[in-house]
Amino acid sequence: MVDYTAKVKDTNEVFETTREEEAKKTDLYDPTRKYEPRLVSVGEAWVLKGLDEALAKAGVGDKMNVEVTPDKGFGERDPNKVRMIPQRKLGDKADEVRVGDVVELDDRTGIVRYVGSGRLQVDFNHRLAGKTLVYDVNVIKKLDTDNDKITALIKRRIPIEDAKIKFNLSGANLDMELPEETYMAEGLQIIKRAVANDIFKFVPAVKNIKFIENYAAPQPATEKKEEGAAAKPAAAATEAKAEAK
Repeated sequence: MVDYTAKVKDTNEVFETTREEEAKKTDLYDPTRKYEPRLVSVGEAWVLKGLDEALAKAGVGDKMNVEVTPDKGFGERDPNKVRMIPQRKLGDKADEVRVGDVVELDDRTGIVRYVGSGRLQVDFNHRLAGKTLVYDVNVIKKLDTDNDKITALIKRRIPIEDAKIKFNLSGANLDMELPEETYMAEGLQIIKRAVANDIFKFVPAVKNIKFIENYAAPQPATEKKEEGAAAKPAAAATEAKAEAK
């Protein structure tokens, strides 16, 4: 588990952080997101190569400043990825496009660098391509137990509170109870398959996984009416006593 803030070396621009206080100082802050240490499996390319290599040599409690050059980050800038295209290719909203906008064309994401004469210059390089990056990293914890690994792997795919993660590991069998708030999540079946694959890979003792969804029956409307009816006489009796006084 690692805590970090990542910046562009030349400009000191923060482009990613796991720390809420750091995020609040930037335009990156998202109040709907929970900021917490990130799970990294070293050597699995879950982070940029330069950071991955540094973490491979780190230990719990280490605090590091890791410089990541373009060749181990987002790559060098490729001039062949900058294209001029007809503005009309963007369809109905073509006239609304401005320099700096992010657009999608031919299943690729690019940044508009120039608009004029009915044409657009779109840069399909990653916006951090060619940049040297600096990571301020704290190594918080190493996950050794199967329970810790399972908890972290679930949270990697399903952003929920620790208290809502319920599972029972018995030998090779793992039963997981999902919180009701996740039942309507988009792509839930794909997410469950991904969680299962992660657990099979990193917790090899697990051979069978069962996802449990519990649904509670709604309270019948008749019961609600009866409760309301019972409340009214009690209120009426109170009012009658008040009038008698």
